[in-house]
Amino acid sequence: MTAQSCPRQHCATTMDSAALEPSLYTVKAVFILDNDGNRLLSKYYDPELYPSMKEQKNFEKNVFNKTHKADHEIAFLEGMTIVYKSSIDLFFYVVGSAQENELMLMAVLNCLFESLSQMLRKNVEKRTLLDNMDGVFLVVDEIIDGGQMTTHYQNRVWHSTSLKNWLAPLMCYSQQRSRSSGQF
Repeated sequence: MTAQSCPRQHCATTMDSAALEPSLYTVKAVFILDNDGNRLLSKYYDPELYPSMKEQKNFEKNVFNKTHKADHEIAFLEGMTIVYKSSIDLFFYVVGSAQENELMLMAVLNCLFESLSQMLRKNVEKRTLLDNMDGVFLVVDEIIDGGQMTTHYQNRVWHSTSLKNWLAPLMCYSQQRSRSSGQF
């Protein structure tokens, strides 16, 4: 069979092969919105996707308007695959390209939600989240590094972030003691 007589092979040769190559950079963005669609946290890993704050907020508003009343877990908008979850007065979103595996994105979302739930002692709501933003950023950074999913095990994330949270006050204390004694 030649490429012209086989439709599957013809499609494969005419499509952009670079778009179909596997990549470790699965996550384009992560954001958490409140029940009014206001941004509480956002991290965009692809600088070309939405380069300005205005474009990012516009995208987030479009996503929120499409998803806040829906009972689904996945949406497709503006050429992006979006998985999401809601809890009390929060909406959690993980964004990937249109070709991205939804199960991988869902693994990131579930790990994020379960890790935060563990960190916030099952009280995943706006006030508690805002009171613990330093830990929230640690959790996000532990799961995603530059758009790459580093882990999807919430126990590993919890152990790593709780250790960092426990060590941070000790590091500050030891730095203050060395400064006050004149040692650096």
